Amino acid sequence: MADANVYIKNRPATFEYAIEDRYKAGIVLTGSEIKSVRLGKVTFNDSYCFYSHGELWLKGMHIAIYINAGYISHVPVRDRKLLLTKKELRKWEQKAKEKGLTIVPLSIYIDDKGYCKLEIGLGKGKKLHDKRESTKTREVEREIKRYLK
Repeated sequence: MADANVYIKNRPATFEYAIEDRYKAGIVLTGSEIKSVRLGKVTFNDSYCFYSHGELWLKGMHIAIYINAGYISHVPVRDRKLLLTKKELRKWEQKAKEKGLTIVPLSIYIDDKGYCKLEIGLGKGKKLHDKRESTKTREVEREIKRYLK
């Protein structure tokens, strides 16, 4: 299956947040949206997750319009429902109410069965000095790789 290698990562999320916990959630998409995801036309600009009536929703993720969709197209930026069990929803809702914790999308991918999955993480916002430290460690690792080649 050629679609199994689709893996789009939200790089700014790991820079802006210290990720404490991760989950893999299903996502409700329309037909033209899933085709755009399989083509890799997804951006995570300012996307986040929120609770509404006991359900977890994704807001702000942009999925480009599929060119061959015809008149049945989709809205590129809309709220999308995430699929988790009730136990997981309750657990994360309690953690999200804690001070400074937020739920951010980390990556979107197509699994082995052909389903679109979203990896979400419970993150705590980093301070400026934490971001500088992450940048410094990333640059050191890059230099080490350069000298080992």
